[in-house]
Amino acid sequence: MSAPQGPADWPDNPVLVEVRRSGFLESAHRGSLVVLDATGSVTFAAGAVDRPVLPRSSNKPVQATALLAAGWRPRSPEELAIGAGSHNGEDGHRELAAAMLAAAGLGPDDLGCPPALPQHEATRAAWLVEGRQPDRLAMNCSGKHAAMLSACVAAGWPTAGYLDRDHPLQQVIESRLAEAAAEPVTAVVVDGCGAPQHALSVTGLARGVLALVQAPEGSRDRSVADAMRAHPWLVAGTGREDTDLMTAIPGLLVKGGADGVHVAALPGRGAVALKLDDGGDRGRTPALAAGLRRLRVPDEVLARWAVTPLSGGDSVVGEVRAAPLLLL
Repeated sequence: MSAPQGPADWPDNPVLVEVRRSGFLESAHRGSLVVLDATGSVTFAAGAVDRPVLPRSSNKPVQATALLAAGWRPRSPEELAIGAGSHNGEDGHRELAAAMLAAAGLGPDDLGCPPALPQHEATRAAWLVEGRQPDRLAMNCSGKHAAMLSACVAAGWPTAGYLDRDHPLQQVIESRLAEAAAEPVTAVVVDGCGAPQHALSVTGLARGVLALVQAPEGSRDRSVADAMRAHPWLVAGTGREDTDLMTAIPGLLVKGGADGVHVAALPGRGAVALKLDDGGDRGRTPALAAGLRRLRVPDEVLARWAVTPLSGGDSVVGEVRAAPLLLL
């Protein structure tokens, strides 16, 4: 769906996160991170913040506004939240996605996302003990797919082929992502769930999510932000950082994405978005916490995400934390 990039195209991004064991620099995570103020102006940038990346599931909040524009009318804020989320596959997640499909006259077999085991560890363990097989509803994107299918039914579009780039729904989504980011979509690839995935810069990603939290009350954009913040468990789930961050920080909208992406926004303060070059998860929350400090979130609130302890034997011997470049 797009031309491949080679190693020569990769930017020489700075170190955003350091891993120190007994004081020794063991590993480093490079990447790009941008902070915007409440007007959308860049106040801090590290790395190639204008280079296109794949935001993965961090695109979902803005994608959800496209589904509303297409005619989807969620029956509750809970449905809207899971439609913009990446859930754990816990019982309540699967039940809500199934109910959304049923309301549209559809069922799990209509989902285009692949079967999966629940991401939630205890739920997955119980499934394996019971001998249950992977299920499409348990896949972390089933809420988004149920919302996409519901939008197709509402708009009178065919549900068959709803993941094809030339399907009317996907055209609306692609146009909306570009509009919100105030930049063109430079590549479209196939995401892990089978849906089109759209390349944007981290600056464009931050710009789009900031617009949601600062939109007028009652607008489509604001309704997505409000639903996600009111129901953070449906956005991710038990033990997930997005759920815990939105619970701990009033007004915060945050959405992680696969391969080292995260975006967050606070009304009246601004937004932060980042991409780690190695695609790993270990450095995401320390980098995100450093960005949120620049949005004046207090250190004591961010402490559990700012530093990840490293164990050695029975002791803590090191930590994963933001590199000096990111610290105020």
